[in-house]
Amino acid sequence: MRVALVACYELGHQPLHLAASAAALRARGHDVRCLDLSVEPWDPDLVAWADRLAVSVPMHTAMRLARDVIARARIERPDLPVCAFGLYGHVLADLADCALAGETDDALVDWVEGRDPGSVVHLGREAARGHPLPARALLPPLERYVHLVDAAGARPVAYVEASRGCAHRCRHCPVPVVYDGRIRIVDEATVVADVAQQVAAGARHVTFGDPDFFNGVHHSLRVVRAVHERFPDLTFDCTVKVEHVLRHADVWPELAAAGCLFVVSAFETVDDATLARLDKGHTAADMSAAVELLRSHGIEVRPSWMPFTPWTTLEHVRGILELVAAHDLVANVDPVQYTIRLLLPPGSLLLSHPDVAPFLDGYDDERGCYRWHAADPAMDELQLELAALVERDVADGRDPALTYDAIRAACGLEPVHAPLGASETRPHLTESWFCCAEPTSAQLGAVQQA
Repeated sequence: MRVALVACYELGHQPLHLAASAAALRARGHDVRCLDLSVEPWDPDLVAWADRLAVSVPMHTAMRLARDVIARARIERPDLPVCAFGLYGHVLADLADCALAGETDDALVDWVEGRDPGSVVHLGREAARGHPLPARALLPPLERYVHLVDAAGARPVAYVEASRGCAHRCRHCPVPVVYDGRIRIVDEATVVADVAQQVAAGARHVTFGDPDFFNGVHHSLRVVRAVHERFPDLTFDCTVKVEHVLRHADVWPELAAAGCLFVVSAFETVDDATLARLDKGHTAADMSAAVELLRSHGIEVRPSWMPFTPWTTLEHVRGILELVAAHDLVANVDPVQYTIRLLLPPGSLLLSHPDVAPFLDGYDDERGCYRWHAADPAMDELQLELAALVERDVADGRDPALTYDAIRAACGLEPVHAPLGASETRPHLTESWFCCAEPTSAQLGAVQQA
């Protein structure tokens, strides 16, 4: 069977989910070709060639772009069977012939080979038993993807996951919609071997892309030790929730020694009442403690924020900006973070929360989530204003410190005049967009105008 696999967006990384699925299909003898629309143009010849088309949708941005991909494929090949697979696969059940979410590799093989995959959500443990090495040779080289930048310059980045799913059920997060508080460990040898093939391809830094690297902290430590033993000069970053940063304070010296440069952590908001509604498991005070703890070991924090919810006030947004300034985090926060708006995908745990119901405005088929309005209409207007400001500044290459002060001005705060160029010396990845952000006009146009 000739199978075309298409990735839309994986945060600027070479798409692991596409490479893993390609490997599983090739192991069964299928002819597989891959297309990554984040770095490659649409290819009508690929659609003409394929017997099956599968589109990877591991996050909201990718799902939004995938709608246009599937619509375009329908025009070019109305008879071509189409599957959407990944964390957001279930959101496209209305559009794709087959929708798969969770642990999808085996289910995707079943669909390609004409067997009914059964349910939409699959939570098998096959990843723990080891799978074929992701077929990264089918994708563009690492040089075309995200790089790590710090005072030493820029270098290519490997991307792996030591686990999938999440043990927590934060109400705003899309992960528990599918995994419902479960995690699925990825075989240690498979992770290390995938790092090795990316190092051979030029990677000098690794992103561990687990939703929370400390969901299986002992497994993650084994992976870090194994990678560090083979590649002692390799640096890395990971994502860890505030609660886990503090609970596992004893592991940070070892991770720092093994090359951890920064940690992404979902701070979300400074309003403790909103944090409680989201069931985040931390407070605003905990955020400050996490920054101080990690910095005491030479590890930077790159917070992610969700400033706009139905309950947001201007003081909440100002509080985020002031916390960033107080902890010298201006250079650590990508400006898009100040624009993020709560997403409510189908099945979101927040939909049943009594504090949400008064603000719901129905389901938006195009965006794949429920519409809502803020208690204060001025906050909806502010979010649109900041989103336009940030998209414009990112497109123009404006220094994030200047964008930060422009955001402060829009919120009625005085500028702090953070040092220009500081964001280039703090360790960060060159992709500044975010998995929960709406696609930019340029991203949408790349598919619509192809």
